[in-house]
Amino acid sequence: MKIFNGVKQFNKAFTLIELIIVIAIIAILSVIAFPYYQPARKQLALQRSANKLAQDIRRAQGMALGAEAEGVGGEVPEGGYGIYLRSTVQESYVLFADIDDDQKCNGCDSESGEFIERISFESGVEIQNLDNPFVNIIFKPPDPEVYLTNNGNQDLGSQTSIVICLIDDESETKTIKVNKAGLIFVEYRSY
Repeated sequence: MKIFNGVKQFNKAFTLIELIIVIAIIAILSVIAFPYYQPARKQLALQRSANKLAQDIRRAQGMALGAEAEGVGGEVPEGGYGIYLRSTVQESYVLFADIDDDQKCNGCDSESGEFIERISFESGVEIQNLDNPFVNIIFKPPDPEVYLTNNGNQDLGSQTSIVICLIDDESETKTIKVNKAGLIFVEYRSY
Protein backbone atom coordinates (compact mmCIF):
# COMPACT_ATOMS: atom_id res chain seq x y z
CA MET A 1 0.00 0.00 0.00
CA LYS A 2 1.34 3.41 -0.96
CA ILE A 3 0.15 6.73 0.33
CA PHE A 4 0.22 9.72 -2.03
CA ASN A 5 -1.25 13.06 -0.97
CA GLY A 6 -3.18 11.41 1.82
CA VAL A 7 -4.89 8.90 -0.52
CA LYS A 8 -4.27 5.20 -0.03
CA GLN A 9 -3.59 3.23 -3.21
CA PHE A 10 -3.52 -0.54 -3.39
CA ASN A 11 -1.50 -2.47 -5.95
CA LYS A 12 -3.79 -5.17 -7.31
CA ALA A 13 -1.84 -8.05 -8.80
CA PHE A 14 -1.07 -11.72 -8.40
CA THR A 15 2.24 -12.78 -7.02
CA LEU A 16 4.25 -15.44 -8.77
CA ILE A 17 3.64 -17.83 -5.86
CA GLU A 18 -0.15 -17.45 -6.14
CA LEU A 19 0.00 -18.11 -9.88
CA ILE A 20 2.10 -21.27 -9.43
CA ILE A 21 -0.28 -22.57 -6.74
CA VAL A 22 -3.34 -22.04 -8.97
CA ILE A 23 -1.65 -23.80 -11.91
CA ALA A 24 -0.67 -26.71 -9.63
CA ILE A 25 -4.26 -27.07 -8.35
CA ILE A 26 -5.65 -27.10 -11.91
CA ALA A 27 -3.05 -29.70 -12.95
CA ILE A 28 -3.89 -31.95 -9.98
CA LEU A 29 -7.63 -31.75 -10.69
CA SER A 30 -7.03 -32.54 -14.38
CA VAL A 31 -4.95 -35.62 -13.51
CA ILE A 32 -7.68 -36.84 -11.14
CA ALA A 33 -10.54 -36.25 -13.63
CA PHE A 34 -8.88 -37.59 -16.81
CA PRO A 35 -9.32 -41.35 -16.13
CA TYR A 36 -13.10 -40.84 -15.79
CA TYR A 37 -13.47 -39.04 -19.12
CA GLN A 38 -13.27 -42.07 -21.47
CA PRO A 39 -15.80 -44.31 -19.65
CA ALA A 40 -18.22 -41.39 -19.39
CA ARG A 41 -17.88 -40.76 -23.12
CA LYS A 42 -18.67 -44.43 -23.88
CA GLN A 43 -21.69 -44.36 -21.56
CA LEU A 44 -23.02 -41.30 -23.36
CA ALA A 45 -22.52 -43.01 -26.75
CA LEU A 46 -24.55 -45.99 -25.49
CA GLN A 47 -27.29 -43.74 -24.16
CA ARG A 48 -27.43 -41.71 -27.38
CA SER A 49 -27.60 -44.91 -29.46
CA ALA A 50 -30.49 -46.27 -27.39
CA ASN A 51 -32.36 -42.98 -27.69
CA LYS A 52 -31.67 -42.84 -31.45
CA LEU A 53 -33.05 -46.36 -31.98
CA ALA A 54 -36.17 -45.51 -29.97
CA GLN A 55 -36.50 -42.28 -31.95
CA ASP A 56 -36.19 -44.14 -35.27
CA ILE A 57 -38.86 -46.64 -34.19
CA ARG A 58 -41.08 -43.64 -33.36
CA ARG A 59 -40.18 -42.18 -36.75
CA ALA A 60 -41.51 -45.31 -38.50
CA GLN A 61 -44.62 -45.07 -36.33
CA GLY A 62 -45.07 -41.41 -37.26
CA MET A 63 -44.60 -42.16 -40.95
CA ALA A 64 -47.40 -44.73 -40.74
CA LEU A 65 -49.65 -42.35 -38.81
CA GLY A 66 -49.01 -39.56 -41.28
CA ALA A 67 -49.40 -41.88 -44.27
CA GLU A 68 -46.14 -40.55 -45.72
CA ALA A 69 -44.89 -41.80 -49.07
CA GLU A 70 -41.18 -41.67 -48.26
CA GLY A 71 -38.66 -43.81 -50.10
CA VAL A 72 -41.21 -45.91 -52.00
CA GLY A 73 -41.80 -44.11 -55.26
CA GLY A 74 -44.49 -41.69 -54.14
CA GLU A 75 -47.03 -44.22 -52.87
CA VAL A 76 -47.97 -44.98 -49.29
CA PRO A 77 -46.94 -48.60 -48.69
CA GLU A 78 -49.84 -50.96 -48.03
CA GLY A 79 -48.06 -52.61 -45.12
CA GLY A 80 -46.76 -49.41 -43.50
CA TYR A 81 -43.27 -48.69 -42.24
CA GLY A 82 -40.94 -50.56 -39.94
CA ILE A 83 -37.56 -51.17 -38.42
CA TYR A 84 -35.63 -54.34 -39.25
CA LEU A 85 -32.96 -55.70 -36.89
CA ARG A 86 -30.79 -58.76 -37.38
CA SER A 87 -28.64 -60.42 -34.73
CA THR A 88 -25.77 -61.03 -37.17
CA VAL A 89 -25.64 -57.35 -38.20
CA GLN A 90 -24.91 -55.89 -34.79
CA GLU A 91 -23.78 -52.39 -35.70
CA SER A 92 -26.86 -51.13 -37.58
CA TYR A 93 -30.58 -51.50 -38.35
CA VAL A 94 -32.84 -50.66 -41.30
CA LEU A 95 -35.84 -48.38 -41.80
CA PHE A 96 -38.09 -49.91 -44.47
CA ALA A 97 -41.45 -49.63 -46.23
CA ASP A 98 -43.55 -52.82 -46.19
CA ILE A 99 -44.75 -52.43 -49.78
CA ASP A 100 -46.25 -55.92 -50.20
CA ASP A 101 -47.80 -56.08 -46.70
CA ASP A 102 -46.05 -59.34 -45.74
CA GLN A 103 -44.90 -57.97 -42.35
CA LYS A 104 -41.20 -58.39 -43.05
CA CYS A 105 -38.42 -56.52 -44.81
CA ASN A 106 -37.75 -57.83 -48.30
CA GLY A 107 -34.40 -56.82 -49.75
CA CYS A 108 -33.14 -55.04 -46.65
CA ASP A 109 -29.97 -57.12 -46.39
CA SER A 110 -29.03 -56.18 -49.95
CA GLU A 111 -30.33 -52.60 -49.56
CA SER A 112 -32.92 -53.02 -52.30
CA GLY A 113 -36.66 -53.63 -52.51
CA GLU A 114 -38.35 -52.22 -49.41
CA PHE A 115 -35.15 -50.69 -48.03
CA ILE A 116 -35.26 -46.96 -47.17
CA GLU A 117 -32.26 -46.31 -44.92
CA ARG A 118 -29.54 -48.14 -42.95
CA ILE A 119 -28.86 -46.48 -39.62
CA SER A 120 -25.64 -47.22 -37.71
CA PHE A 121 -25.09 -47.13 -33.98
CA GLU A 122 -22.38 -44.87 -32.62
CA SER A 123 -18.85 -46.23 -32.60
CA GLY A 124 -18.33 -48.77 -29.82
CA VAL A 125 -22.03 -49.75 -29.56
CA GLU A 126 -23.67 -52.92 -30.91
CA ILE A 127 -26.74 -55.12 -30.58
CA GLN A 128 -26.19 -57.62 -27.79
CA ASN A 129 -29.48 -59.50 -27.82
CA LEU A 130 -32.77 -59.69 -29.73
CA ASP A 131 -35.85 -61.75 -28.89
CA ASN A 132 -35.36 -63.48 -32.27
CA PRO A 133 -32.48 -63.54 -34.78
CA PHE A 134 -34.65 -61.36 -37.07
CA VAL A 135 -36.95 -58.69 -35.67
CA ASN A 136 -39.39 -56.61 -37.73
CA ILE A 137 -41.25 -53.82 -35.92
CA ILE A 138 -43.98 -52.68 -38.32
CA PHE A 139 -46.57 -49.92 -38.05
CA LYS A 140 -49.42 -50.36 -40.53
CA PRO A 141 -51.56 -47.30 -41.32
CA PRO A 142 -53.96 -45.75 -40.63
CA ASP A 143 -54.26 -46.62 -36.90
CA PRO A 144 -51.32 -47.72 -36.95
CA GLU A 145 -51.50 -51.40 -36.08
CA VAL A 146 -48.27 -52.75 -34.61
CA TYR A 147 -46.74 -56.01 -35.83
CA LEU A 148 -43.76 -57.63 -34.14
CA THR A 149 -42.55 -60.45 -36.39
CA ASN A 150 -39.53 -62.43 -37.45
CA ASN A 151 -38.62 -63.06 -41.10
CA GLY A 152 -40.79 -66.19 -41.14
CA ASN A 153 -43.77 -63.93 -40.46
CA GLN A 154 -44.22 -65.44 -36.99
CA ASP A 155 -45.62 -63.21 -34.28
CA LEU A 156 -43.08 -62.38 -31.54
CA GLY A 157 -45.74 -61.85 -28.89
CA SER A 158 -47.06 -58.73 -27.22
CA GLN A 159 -43.62 -57.13 -26.71
CA THR A 160 -40.13 -57.31 -28.13
CA SER A 161 -36.85 -56.23 -26.54
CA ILE A 162 -33.66 -55.02 -28.16
CA VAL A 163 -30.58 -54.98 -25.94
CA ILE A 164 -27.62 -52.87 -27.03
CA CYS A 165 -24.27 -52.74 -25.26
CA LEU A 166 -20.79 -51.31 -25.32
CA ILE A 167 -18.42 -53.47 -27.37
CA ASP A 168 -15.69 -53.03 -24.73
CA ASP A 169 -17.97 -53.69 -21.74
CA GLU A 170 -20.97 -55.92 -22.44
CA SER A 171 -22.22 -55.47 -18.88
CA GLU A 172 -23.20 -51.89 -19.77
CA THR A 173 -26.51 -52.24 -21.61
CA LYS A 174 -29.63 -50.36 -22.58
CA THR A 175 -32.87 -52.16 -23.45
CA ILE A 176 -35.36 -50.75 -25.93
CA LYS A 177 -38.83 -52.27 -25.61
CA VAL A 178 -41.72 -52.04 -28.06
CA ASN A 179 -45.17 -53.47 -27.41
CA LYS A 180 -48.24 -54.10 -29.56
CA ALA A 181 -49.95 -50.99 -28.20
CA GLY A 182 -47.21 -48.91 -29.83
CA LEU A 183 -45.41 -47.99 -26.60
CA ILE A 184 -41.68 -47.52 -27.17
CA PHE A 185 -39.38 -47.02 -24.20
CA VAL A 186 -35.77 -47.32 -23.11
CA GLU A 187 -34.71 -49.07 -19.90
CA TYR A 188 -31.47 -47.82 -18.38
CA ARG A 189 -29.66 -50.41 -16.32
CA SER A 190 -26.13 -51.62 -15.54
CA TYR A 191 -25.36 -55.17 -14.47
